[in-house]
Amino acid sequence: MEPFKNFLNVGVAANIGSQLQRVDPGFDRRRFEALATAGLDALELKARAMQMADALEATLPAAFGEACDQLEAALAPPWADDRLGSEVSAPLGRDGLEGWALWPVGEFVARRGSANLELDVDRALQALHAITQRFSAEFAIRPLIVAAPQRVFETLQRWTADPSAHVRRLVSEGSRPRLPWGLRLRALVDDPSPTLALLRALQDDPSEYVRRSVANHLNDIAKDHPDLVVAWVGEHLPDAPPARRALLRHASRTLIKAGHAPMLAAWGEDRALQGRVVFQVAPTHLSLGESLALQVQLSSTGAQPQRLVIDYAVHHLGADGGLRPKVFKGWTLDLAPGEPRTLRKAHPLRPVTIRRYRSGRHEVDLRINGQIVARAVFDLQVPAPAPAADPALRPAR
Repeated sequence: MEPFKNFLNVGVAANIGSQLQRVDPGFDRRRFEALATAGLDALELKARAMQMADALEATLPAAFGEACDQLEAALAPPWADDRLGSEVSAPLGRDGLEGWALWPVGEFVARRGSANLELDVDRALQALHAITQRFSAEFAIRPLIVAAPQRVFETLQRWTADPSAHVRRLVSEGSRPRLPWGLRLRALVDDPSPTLALLRALQDDPSEYVRRSVANHLNDIAKDHPDLVVAWVGEHLPDAPPARRALLRHASRTLIKAGHAPMLAAWGEDRALQGRVVFQVAPTHLSLGESLALQVQLSSTGAQPQRLVIDYAVHHLGADGGLRPKVFKGWTLDLAPGEPRTLRKAHPLRPVTIRRYRSGRHEVDLRINGQIVARAVFDLQVPAPAPAADPALRPAR
């Protein structure tokens, strides 16, 4: 897969320069492109966006309103609501700016809009309303929320009824407390109450694109305020239509995965297994790169069907010799009275950048409706890293 950073490339910079020169023949395209692309290949994705935003600051008009007018005039036609912002590989816009080119544009608007609150916040929001309909403004709106929360939230409340699903999604996505890659909104991490009215207005939005953002927003809140989201589910789950039920389930995923008893109770999935369980893993000795086979044998002794959420946690060996659990999704099923069921799953133990594996004894526990019901162990062998070559031993050229 092509690295994301390559979506902000020399061609994107040339497209920005071309479209701005189209609407303003006096725009210094050559200077913009030189500043935007200097040393670009050595930069990662966010640094590329920031450098292109720097280039816009150096070449667009000093008057913020005039700069926004030019940027909006250079935009492509709005995307249809069924064209989602997740289309990261959107081609260069022939009819105007769209797609990845708008990340540095949004960054420019955020910088200038938050620099002079009295004059420029409302103009910045107007520009982001246009930008988000051609890509996304979820990163760009966050500095404005920090700088002028009351004015931004008043605007977001109006946008919950906007005709564009892209704008309605921005209301939820842009105000997420812990948006990945985005500026963390620490005030909302501490107190998410300013966003709750927005989420309530969007929870039954006709667009699945918008509803998925609401679910992710609630899941963000659940990481810091689990009781609030449990209460939300308790209020909105009874008699929920299928689309809202799916939203609430997705919003509950982190707490369910963690075996959070009140959330499991909200979904009626907190009852202990009535029956027997046998849990096995194989092989019990394996090397990094191989897969661990998990087998669960269930046998119901209950007189009623049982709804079971079955997860497992791999306890990875830490540098201090302690074990640290990482929970993985297993199965969700209904077990009939007297029914036996065998479940199987392969868990790969492949090298990943977010985890360091160590040789030694590991544990796996099986969790049914949040309760640990069985454990197993295995030994993992991790090959030692190859020693670095001694420069003194390299052959002379």
